[in-house]
Amino acid sequence: MRKIRVVISKIGLDGHEVGAKLISAMLKNAGMEVVYLGKFQTPESIVASAFQENADVIGLSCLSPNHVRLIPKMMDLLKEKGMEDVFVVVGGTVPDPYPEELRNAGVREIFGPGTMSDKVVSSIKSLVASQKTRPISR
Repeated sequence: MRKIRVVISKIGLDGHEVGAKLISAMLKNAGMEVVYLGKFQTPESIVASAFQENADVIGLSCLSPNHVRLIPKMMDLLKEKGMEDVFVVVGGTVPDPYPEELRNAGVREIFGPGTMSDKVVSSIKSLVASQKTRPISR
């Protein structure tokens, strides 16, 4: 059985990457394959990397309001590319009313500040396990 593959990225102009790097290391320690794209990524570059890496999950770190515009655009790109089977999770500061907007766009989990690492790991494992029972679109 192959390891869970996760692409972690900062989207838009948000340059605060400490949390994204911490999550990347934590997921690697939990046995997942992680590709960290770094900061200042576009929706297009994230989707292209997720396709190239055959990612199960895209994890986005957000600390700026860019996520309201960029994440829905990225979700649309995933649909256009037939990559609806890639789960998207978001971590960072996402104030109201944005969590609901992001969930409506297709984001599966939102992890706020202080979320324990075991919750992040178990949530990603559960998402990917649920995927095994449905057809893969790629």
